Amino acid sequence: MENRKENFEKPIEIMVAKPEDAKGIQDVFYKTWLATYPNEKEGITVDDIEDRYKDRYSQERIKKRQESITNPEKDTTMFVAKEGERVVGVCRVVIEKDQNRLGALYVLPEYQGRGIGTVLWKRAEKIFDKQKDILVNVATYNGNAISFYRKFGFVETGKRWRDEKFKMKSGATIPEMEMIKTKAQESE
Repeated sequence: MENRKENFEKPIEIMVAKPEDAKGIQDVFYKTWLATYPNEKEGITVDDIEDRYKDRYSQERIKKRQESITNPEKDTTMFVAKEGERVVGVCRVVIEKDQNRLGALYVLPEYQGRGIGTVLWKRAEKIFDKQKDILVNVATYNGNAISFYRKFGFVETGKRWRDEKFKMKSGATIPEMEMIKTKAQESE
């Protein structure tokens, strides 16, 4: 557990997620998606995001999130950033056979720009396999995330796609790109 106190009412603590964090994690995903992913050019609307998260607090969805925390997929760890009892950030890391993957790094919009994402990133970096590259997928139009990852040495791989799992109610799909931080960059 790490603490960070800077412009917050209470210190921000970074810890491994617990089942009781499930609703707060859902809240972070929903609010960051709502603030980040609607995009007129791509045809992704606020209604698309609202529809995607319409059951975010349902008993079934919370139970599913709790189960993923209690019994995570192999080599997957989820961290949360908390101010008191409130989850304000989420980070999921996966150590795959040939690479490390940053599966998610989200901070509530009203907490962004205060260093929480950086602290979550540094916590994730500690558990990654130093012998493997680190990959992250980013929406091609998410300039803030792209800049954030570049700050830590990530570069674009040139790989771009649209994954059907991110197809919205309207039929629009979030365009993604891959960024990499190579193990050579890790040792610099």
